[in-house]
Amino acid sequence: MTQSERLQSEVLEVFQNHPDQKFTVQEVNDQIGLKGANAFKKVVKSIAQLEGEGRIQISNKGKFKLSDQKQIVTGTFRANEKGFGFVSIADSDDPDVFVPKESKHTAIDGDEVEVQIVRDGDPWRNRGPVGEVIQILTRKITSLVGDFKQYSDNEVKKTGFVGYIQSREKKLSAIPVFLSDQGLHPQMGDIVLADITDYPSEERPGQMRGIAVKIIGNKNDPGVDIESQVYAHGLHVDFPQEALDQANHIPDHVVAEDRKGRRDITDQEVITIDGDDSKDFDDAVVVWKMDNGHYHLGVHIADVSYYVTENSALDHEAFDRGTSVYLADRVVPMIPFRLSNGICSLNPDEERLAMTCDMEIDENGQIINSDIYPSIIKSHARMTYNNVNKVLNNEDADLEDKYHDLKPMLTLMAELHEILFDMRHRRGAIDFEDPEAQIIVDENSQPIDIVLRERGTSERMIESFMLAANETVAESWYKKDVPFLYRVHETPDEEKVKNFFEFVSAFGIKGVGSSKDVKPKMLQDVLSQVKGTPEESVVNIMLLRSMKQAHYSDELLGHFGIGAAYYTHFTSPIRRYPDLIVHRLIHSYLMQGTGEKQQEYWHERLPEIAEQTSIQERKAVDTERDVVDLLKAQYMEGRVDEEFDAVVSSVTSFGMFVALDNTVEGLVHISTIQDDYYTYNERSMTLIGEHTHKMYKIGQPIRVKLVRADAKQRQLDFEIVLTEDEKRQVAERKQNQKRGPRKNTRRK
Repeated sequence: MTQSERLQSEVLEVFQNHPDQKFTVQEVNDQIGLKGANAFKKVVKSIAQLEGEGRIQISNKGKFKLSDQKQIVTGTFRANEKGFGFVSIADSDDPDVFVPKESKHTAIDGDEVEVQIVRDGDPWRNRGPVGEVIQILTRKITSLVGDFKQYSDNEVKKTGFVGYIQSREKKLSAIPVFLSDQGLHPQMGDIVLADITDYPSEERPGQMRGIAVKIIGNKNDPGVDIESQVYAHGLHVDFPQEALDQANHIPDHVVAEDRKGRRDITDQEVITIDGDDSKDFDDAVVVWKMDNGHYHLGVHIADVSYYVTENSALDHEAFDRGTSVYLADRVVPMIPFRLSNGICSLNPDEERLAMTCDMEIDENGQIINSDIYPSIIKSHARMTYNNVNKVLNNEDADLEDKYHDLKPMLTLMAELHEILFDMRHRRGAIDFEDPEAQIIVDENSQPIDIVLRERGTSERMIESFMLAANETVAESWYKKDVPFLYRVHETPDEEKVKNFFEFVSAFGIKGVGSSKDVKPKMLQDVLSQVKGTPEESVVNIMLLRSMKQAHYSDELLGHFGIGAAYYTHFTSPIRRYPDLIVHRLIHSYLMQGTGEKQQEYWHERLPEIAEQTSIQERKAVDTERDVVDLLKAQYMEGRVDEEFDAVVSSVTSFGMFVALDNTVEGLVHISTIQDDYYTYNERSMTLIGEHTHKMYKIGQPIRVKLVRADAKQRQLDFEIVLTEDEKRQVAERKQNQKRGPRKNTRRK
């Protein structure tokens, strides 16, 4: 904040502290306490600016007072479990508006609301604006999942309700949904999905009404906790019969009609490389060395768009779902399994329809030539990441014998990957290396282990090839000057990058460059400095928080994270609707041309597709995260009172979050830290002891004990394990406090 902005904020605060009082300029100056003619001129200028903005007004006697006009903004209400909330304003860098409990009226979490600003924010004191909800524009929550509490027969007759459900989400748990007897009649202990018919009102501020539409199961049934998360996030579980009928009528093999307009490249030695438990294979690859020394990379993607035809029942359902959702014990697919695991899966030794992207790549990783076309392929082998890694590392003689003929190509693939990786690194692509946890569940969907996934050469290799294809397709069709769908990741906000550089400076890390013109290379350099250190994971987390969210757009905005000017999603049409649309666009332009009529058609359609798929992607991510948190909490329930090594992952005014080696996270509340009274330093993001001056900061290793695991709320609570010396100091301090202050017996 500049000095001018700070002064304007102080001037405005004078009026806000006395909303009914009128001031002369001199009186405002006296309130602030500035001296000198130069300072007085600046106060005059600030008052003039505030008057021009309509925030203060002048009376007919030349005095100023707070304007009667109050700003009204529109945004999304985010509830807090304690009753208050915040309103975030979409597509704006303005701070969230704080809404006190008594000012939210009937708003609930997720509502789109109008808020009247009753007090402006003060950035200098890091204080946001305060507002009051004056109108609810849209209710986001139309259904709710909760635990059913049954009424007695007499209560049913008296109230007309069979009981009520209570959400397990803290933000909504205080607002029960009373269920009409017109819907299903659950039993005590059932987990129920209800459609909301009546929202909180001034007459009934603490309740909603609804109809039970789905009994998900009893709370003790295997897998019901995960299933309840699926319904709570509004995911589609069952396919409409019309969509299933369409899928069932599609042949399970390539027929003569399918071959029209396609290149037959079944002689190429393409292979699939996926996880051990994968059942749908939507990408196959092939690499060979060309006569000129360059590399030929062929990326062949299952042509799902050929079978999921535009405006069909399958297409409408895929559009609504937007993406497949991958949970620990199940997949909620975008298209029926008959397609995803059948004709659309690039199974070995079977002809399949594909969309191919052939690339010629030089020794520097630059794509010299490319060709994108519909094809027919035949996978020569279904390989797994684990097996390919073993072959490349010469770890298994039997596997090397089995894949003897393929090993030269696998070695060439690893070589090309290194070239592509180096190229991306040179241009500044940010390569996050956070450990990814895989939760192992038993046949009853109960977690039995948490293991860390390690990415080897094969995983990185396939990632490199998919990135290359995505960039090539995006650049090729952008240069044809036609409407297209892109995956975009915009440049981070200047203020957030500045805060990130300030944060890492506490670790002795210096960011090279200006936050006013941030480049991916600058952030990549920071990650390079912490690679392999205890701070690496925390710095990764803070950097992710500083960056914008990637999304889909019909505008080419570039992809900051990978340092790419052109980028789309082309390589996973079985599980992502945007990829399916990119294939459909290519087919459309190849078959019907790029004339004005065709361009106009897609120009009208793509913005809606981009918005819908971005929303559904966010919903899928939220579901997957909540299920992971649920299973982690369930796994830790049996480990209460155990001690663990941890790292401080974030620090707040109410405590600190810690992360264990297995990626489990939980809270150490400030009230449980017993060796001192701690206060929060917002600037350094640390907790500092009043007597000991001991400091807790992000990235610091500590020893903790698990004291509570609440799977319903997906929350874990830890306490710090004190050393014997710290325990002794605490005991001594408590003993001294009992004795009280020493009396002064010296005579005066």
